[in-house]
Amino acid sequence: MKITILCSNKDHPIYPYLVNWMLKNIKKYEISLVSSKREVREGDILFLISCSEIIGEDIRQKFKNVLVIHASDLPYGRGWSPHIWELVNGAKRITVSLLEAEDKVDSGRIWHKLCFDVEDHELWSEINQKLFLTELELMNYALDNYENIIPYNQPDDVEPTYYRRRQPDDSMLDPNQSISSQFNLIRVCDPERFPAFFYLNGYKYALTLTKIS
Repeated sequence: MKITILCSNKDHPIYPYLVNWMLKNIKKYEISLVSSKREVREGDILFLISCSEIIGEDIRQKFKNVLVIHASDLPYGRGWSPHIWELVNGAKRITVSLLEAEDKVDSGRIWHKLCFDVEDHELWSEINQKLFLTELELMNYALDNYENIIPYNQPDDVEPTYYRRRQPDDSMLDPNQSISSQFNLIRVCDPERFPAFFYLNGYKYALTLTKIS
């Protein structure tokens, strides 16, 4: 089976996980890991993992299946960074959906869903590890059960919800509010790419969080 994985940003924290997954499975499948749709050729399955590009029909038709992994319980939470929005709002369990790519964002047929719990003390890196391992588990599920999976449509009688793309300003803290009241926001901010920050006394400060055991 010929597998292509498209992850738009090599600096994304999931990228090393994808490299390790490829190395573990390179004897079972013919695997390509690319970072731009310009590098995509053709094959059996195209996985879109943290892909920020629009993948049109011209590319999708080159594969038997084009699959997206999306961290929400679809049709709820279509759009950008759903698990971040949900955790900021106090979610304690995240559902991750494996679905077919379509022109309309996150609207394709569902192949499978998995969930993981998030403890109230866990930080960005710990949450990411759970998320990324769940995503790899869904990739394995798709390949191990390929011949027997029966995709199903997202329910028509459920109104989808959508999240907008997060911006750097979404990581801004209020220095007049308590740490505990803003902890869910602080702990999900990527300390390298989108650190939490606040303004005070005419200066901008970045805030990073480290758990001390």
